[in-house]
Amino acid sequence: MRAIRLVPIALLMLTALPLAAQDPAWVGDARKVATSIPPKLVAVLTEETAKAGPEGAITVCKDVAPQMAKAATAETGWTIRRVSLKNRNPRAVPDAWERAVLEDFDRRAAAGEAPATLEKAEIVVVDGKQHYRYMRALPVQSLCLNCHGTPEQLTPAVRQKLSDLYPDDKATGYKPGDIRGAMTIRKEL
Repeated sequence: MRAIRLVPIALLMLTALPLAAQDPAWVGDARKVATSIPPKLVAVLTEETAKAGPEGAITVCKDVAPQMAKAATAETGWTIRRVSLKNRNPRAVPDAWERAVLEDFDRRAAAGEAPATLEKAEIVVVDGKQHYRYMRALPVQSLCLNCHGTPEQLTPAVRQKLSDLYPDDKATGYKPGDIRGAMTIRKEL
């Protein structure tokens, strides 16, 4: 008799858990996908910066990074992109869920959490369909400051190329460790 009374309580407690905690397999898969792209991007950026300088590497983030995300999407089945509260590329504007997560990342980082550890996993309903949603913060590294640092840190050639390519650029003024944005991935259940 006592076990029967505990079942509803156990079910209630299970439904109160974050959905990510109920299904760690999908979260692990999402984390693996989200963390696979940034190191590849940094390697290409480093190589291009060495060859063509920081102004030459701008096209890596503009053209190569979206190609990497598209290839990873085709390979994994997850829809992958980068978003930021201070976007450079108009395609990097976050949706409402992503914006809320990015704002939460900023609050958590300001409270002392390490930006490189910030992530969010949740099952959400989009247009009446359930989706796995996962985001992982992208902290600014020293290499990023070539194009995302303070105006004084940017070379005249970088400032000119950014002005030409992104007249509405909001993505400067960062320092190492700031949250530049996040990798955001989703998959329909």
